[in-house]
Amino acid sequence: MNSASIVPREVTQAKLDKRAKASTRHRASQTYTLAERVEESAATFADRPCILSGNERYTYAQTNQHINQVAHAGRALGLKMGDVVGLCMENRPAFLFLWLGLSKLGVKLVFLNTNVSGKPLAHAIEVTGAKLIVMGEECLGLLDHSELPSDIQFWMWPDAQNPASDSLRKRCKLNFEEACQSAATDNPPASWREGLVAGDPALYIFTSGTTGLPKAAIISHARWLITGDVMQITMDIQKEDCFYCFLPLYHGAASLSAGATAFAAGASLLLRRKFSRSEFWSDVRQHQVSICQYVGEICRFLLTAPPKPNDKEHSLRKMVGAGLAPEVWEQWVQRFGEFDIYEGWGSTESNTNTINLDNRVGSCGRVPFWEKTNLRLVKYDIETESHVRDENGFLQLCGPNEVGEGIGMIINMPDVVGGRFEGYTSAEATEKKILRNVFREGDAWWSSGDLLRCDEDGYCWFVDRIGDTFRWNSENVSTLEVADVLGDFPGLESITVYGVKVPGAEGRAGMAALVLQAGTQFDPAQFWALATSRLPRYAAPLYLRLTPTADMTGNYKLRKVDLQREGYDPHVVTDPLYVRDDKRQTYLPLEIENLRAVG
Repeated sequence: MNSASIVPREVTQAKLDKRAKASTRHRASQTYTLAERVEESAATFADRPCILSGNERYTYAQTNQHINQVAHAGRALGLKMGDVVGLCMENRPAFLFLWLGLSKLGVKLVFLNTNVSGKPLAHAIEVTGAKLIVMGEECLGLLDHSELPSDIQFWMWPDAQNPASDSLRKRCKLNFEEACQSAATDNPPASWREGLVAGDPALYIFTSGTTGLPKAAIISHARWLITGDVMQITMDIQKEDCFYCFLPLYHGAASLSAGATAFAAGASLLLRRKFSRSEFWSDVRQHQVSICQYVGEICRFLLTAPPKPNDKEHSLRKMVGAGLAPEVWEQWVQRFGEFDIYEGWGSTESNTNTINLDNRVGSCGRVPFWEKTNLRLVKYDIETESHVRDENGFLQLCGPNEVGEGIGMIINMPDVVGGRFEGYTSAEATEKKILRNVFREGDAWWSSGDLLRCDEDGYCWFVDRIGDTFRWNSENVSTLEVADVLGDFPGLESITVYGVKVPGAEGRAGMAALVLQAGTQFDPAQFWALATSRLPRYAAPLYLRLTPTADMTGNYKLRKVDLQREGYDPHVVTDPLYVRDDKRQTYLPLEIENLRAVG
């Protein structure tokens, strides 16, 4: 976009002001919670479709009835306000019934990743204090591990599509669905959650980190309500809209952005258990989907499917998500048509965020006027892995186009939810995310761990995670930028870029793990030509690894920790390895003699 087409700052700010106004509708002390929002939506949009899933259809009124049955049955079985209950289930209607039904009792829900077992699952139970886990039958296989605490109780919710063995079913104390079938369908009395306020925790959602054990972020009732109201205003979602939800509900991107927004607007939710490239567009067309969430890798993956004559014949008009690289953005629009794309930056637990309201290709948002936001970018030294400080020991603000860490000023006003950092179940983990005495004595700021830059027009651009950006030959290398530049290599399905230690060398050298489309023959000379023509020599990957599948989190974020640990050692890595040879203008199969010659 050239300067002549830049949206005036005032226009963007007017849109942001509407979001800000919506964020003030809910206070921490109010008694209006998830329960009230569900009941209000059921009354207002009673006959409108709420949940679509396979052959299942539920109106808002029917959804609320199933939710109420969970509440009544849970109460009869002894659940009460303040209890902590885990929920482990794939994307299906019962997930919403259970979550929202137990919320009507004032129960705090722990959303469990359906892909983890053993130690990570035990960790999730331990840090949240859950004593009961409701398991979808499809997830019962996760229980077959000795690391789980012996005192934890399991209730099962059947899944006809994925029956478990009798031995696993016997691990569960009861069939909770059976208990709910005969329960009352009317709204439970508000007295069952007497004393509950919007500032209280509603959910524990685990961060989708790519390293280590995840942290349990605290999400209050007010946070969920505000998210729905703000996103409804932002994207102008109406009751006629259909929201495609294929990202896992156990993560905030789906449960907050999709779930909260749908209930705020009276829109319908199309649930798919797992993303499917082959079914994506047929789902959109069949159900008249108008909006979906995305992550950049999913869009890139959809573009690898062969073009079809009807690629632009669909109902999808709005998209919200993160990680959509400029090249992928442009290819997406060219192939599938024009969209309102709301590329954003933030995290499940963040107290600040940005969002692209101007369809500026590649930007993750805009700050028209810095005095109207709690976001700041501060200088960060990649080499020393520390913030840059002035003579008084305070952090320094970045100038236009200067890369720095995004931080959010923590606003601690008792009844104000916006700008609050709700933190994690671990006080230690919470404190590690807080920067103190940043610009003056006594202030406190949330540390994102993300590197951003903002241009002279206020548009923000995500650069990389701190720790992913590395230094090689005295130059900073952004893994994200390298991946974006090389992402259109013919036959490439996925690329993960990371830095690896090289003995005797300072910094880290670039390495890329490539996943090729089925039937594609890798051409190392062609990849060398692309990398060296588009990237400076220090940024072009020194090593390559051809791997059959990408290592991804449950929320389709690329995971790098194991790749970095294994590096390029042919004694450890069984996948084909290559090393860059600039003299021969190609990548050579990494054998010990080649490694010595190049290294």
